[in-house]
Amino acid sequence: MLIKIFGSAVHGVEAITITIEVNVGQGTKFCLVGLPDNAVKESEYRIETVIKNTGFKMPRLRTVVNMAPADIRKVGAAYDLPIAIGILAASRQIHYTLPPEQFVIMGELSLDGTLRPIRGALPMALQAAKEGFKGMILPIQNASEAAMVNNLEVYGVRHINEVLAFLTGTPLQTTSPGSYASPHHFDIDLSEVKGQQPVKRALEIAAAGGHNIILIGPPGAGKTMLARRLPTILPPLNVEEILETTKIHSVAGKLGVTGQRPFRAPHHTISDVALVGGGNPPQPGEISLAHNGVLFLDEFPEYKRSVLEVLRQPMEERKVTISRARIALDFPAGFMLIASMNPCPCGYFNHPEKNCTCAPGVVQKYLNRVSGPLMDRIDLHVEVTPVSPAAAATGESSQMVRERVMIARAIQMARSGRCNAQMNIREMRDHCALEATSRQLLASAMNHLHLSARAYDRILKISRTIADLSGSGHITAEHLAEAIQFRTLDREEWGRFQC
Repeated sequence: MLIKIFGSAVHGVEAITITIEVNVGQGTKFCLVGLPDNAVKESEYRIETVIKNTGFKMPRLRTVVNMAPADIRKVGAAYDLPIAIGILAASRQIHYTLPPEQFVIMGELSLDGTLRPIRGALPMALQAAKEGFKGMILPIQNASEAAMVNNLEVYGVRHINEVLAFLTGTPLQTTSPGSYASPHHFDIDLSEVKGQQPVKRALEIAAAGGHNIILIGPPGAGKTMLARRLPTILPPLNVEEILETTKIHSVAGKLGVTGQRPFRAPHHTISDVALVGGGNPPQPGEISLAHNGVLFLDEFPEYKRSVLEVLRQPMEERKVTISRARIALDFPAGFMLIASMNPCPCGYFNHPEKNCTCAPGVVQKYLNRVSGPLMDRIDLHVEVTPVSPAAAATGESSQMVRERVMIARAIQMARSGRCNAQMNIREMRDHCALEATSRQLLASAMNHLHLSARAYDRILKISRTIADLSGSGHITAEHLAEAIQFRTLDREEWGRFQC
């Protein structure tokens, strides 16, 4: 008897519907075809044990399981449940009243029949709804994220017996969309940082325009403390961004739905594959897990040069393409980069109280660990100076700053539908026009600081963001002057003279 069950395969951050055809007929042996990997091939032993432990019999006739389309590699143990149900139906051990063809069924089986969580539940659910399936049956741990999809009944189950009972007529309650953390609730706040008003201003500008930023200062000045508070002043995710973010995290095997922007802080020993993504099959890396959020790289020069250089293209294109011999996958990478670094190996170059002990030329050599093209792509360069321990933690709360950021973002969305940091050349020409005085000021800065054409564009975009924060319709010389001061590492004297 031939039975068709539908499953799903994750392809990058999207899903493809897989038809699992099970035929039990004359002959012997179990045969699994359709380009399965080792984990899928091993399902025969798990499924046989589960069938016996749940009171059924593994058919001793020839059982052929075909997973179509056959040219797509099937990866992982999530096909255990649909294959087991197909074998029981094809061997006439169950007689279903609900046609299984109406559902996408996925789940990894334990030997006692309980279900383990799977990866990629949300993209699978999105594809199932797109193709008109009535519902989806999957492990209870994944049900809340799959239930975010409209027009799809999601059934979370704990044991294979629940699935069999449901298909044979026993009602099963659908899962409601999971609640997620409040986008405005944080355990940390910007008001906890002592002093550092210029740096807080730079963080506000970065958050308002989606700009990349680097913090340079001695140890203990508060660089990490400030960086970790950047997400608290970003606008909350909208529904589309929540789906995008959850889909990527679901593919990476991270359960749960979050309403807060991601904050990823990989260690400086990370490999380039772990940062941008890859592997077999390709999985999203840290830059994709930071999509719609913040990627924090602490001790920036300590990262391997090859790791930092792979950031250049994703920072511009907001996606990363992983190419293999037979496949090329696009992973989203729309992140804000915030990096921090010491000014020199000892950490005290330009310190107001302590002397730098580095040998001549060491400071410039240390700064050169980060290439010029990569530094060019970082909009804001900010010096962080030490604050007295006796200083009071005064200043605006994250909520107050976030409200201004949200107003500035709304202006940008209404104007061009994107953040200022993402403006193209045509939009810059339309929205970043300068008066004669401002043009002269920028030309003087370009000549004095020896800025590149990319740095010129960055200054214009930052100026536009500063103007938006002030509610101005056009860029003034004041806005431009503030933007120019955020090119610290472009100054000629940086690293050439040491204390």
